[in-house]
Amino acid sequence: MSDVFDDEAQRRRREEADPPHDDGPSDLSGAREADAGEPPAVEEPRQESPWSRPVEDEPRSDTAWPPPTEEPPWARPADEPRRDDEPWRDEPFEWPQRPETAAAPPPAAEHEGGLNPLVRLGIPQPWRTIIDWIVTIAGAVAIVLAVKAWIINPYRIPSSSMEPTLHCGTGSSGCTSHFSDRVLANRFIYRFRAPHRGEIVVFNVPDKAKSACGAGGVFVKRIVGLPGETWQERNGVVYINGRRLREPYIKNDRRDFQTWPTRKIPKDGYFMMGDNRQSSCDSRRWGTVPRANIIGKVFALYWPPQRIRLM
Repeated sequence: MSDVFDDEAQRRRREEADPPHDDGPSDLSGAREADAGEPPAVEEPRQESPWSRPVEDEPRSDTAWPPPTEEPPWARPADEPRRDDEPWRDEPFEWPQRPETAAAPPPAAEHEGGLNPLVRLGIPQPWRTIIDWIVTIAGAVAIVLAVKAWIINPYRIPSSSMEPTLHCGTGSSGCTSHFSDRVLANRFIYRFRAPHRGEIVVFNVPDKAKSACGAGGVFVKRIVGLPGETWQERNGVVYINGRRLREPYIKNDRRDFQTWPTRKIPKDGYFMMGDNRQSSCDSRRWGTVPRANIIGKVFALYWPPQRIRLM
């Protein structure tokens, strides 16, 4: 009980020390009357911030950049020299431009015929095809004839005079093959150099061969003697300028073991002999061959297929 009374006594003491306020009109009027006797408070002048002043009224500082009367460095003419304080100012630069492409020429008019002269001449289509074929075939034939006349020409071995280097068919005596060999001769090589000893050549035989051998025309033989040399055969062995000629292409069973006197070869002549000395009608009987009669050098054998090779 004593605690309850003590709390009540403390509450009354707090109310007496701090009486409760009344928000009625009587309290407000009393407060105004109490404040009326005090002097009015003096309001201190407001300090403005330097950033609150209008920009228009503030004078421009001399350190402002860029100056209003001076242009920026990038607006100056390009021909003005660069100053040291403008390292970023470069020379004028022009961007590359794509070159203009020439306009394609207009297609030829259909009535002009383009590049075909047959169309321009007004020849109808069936005849144009026929003429094109004729021109194509004629051109191919002309090319073949030109190649045969000036570049390469094929030849057939008709006799056994070049056995066993070049074979002939069984129709002739002394032949060892069932088919005659076909060779190719280079017709332009001797336009750039002279014939060499040991080369197999194609040539037009002199007129004396017709009476000595009973045949003429084109022969295939091997060059043994050159212009200006002396030729001689003793017991089937050939001597050039008194020295024995080494002939690995001659087989022992193909030598004839004959003896012929020494002969002087003319300056423009060549001494021709076959590899089969026993059955070869050559320069020993009808003499040397002039340089103008030599057609070309045999460089390949193209028939029969099992004997195809370069020579």
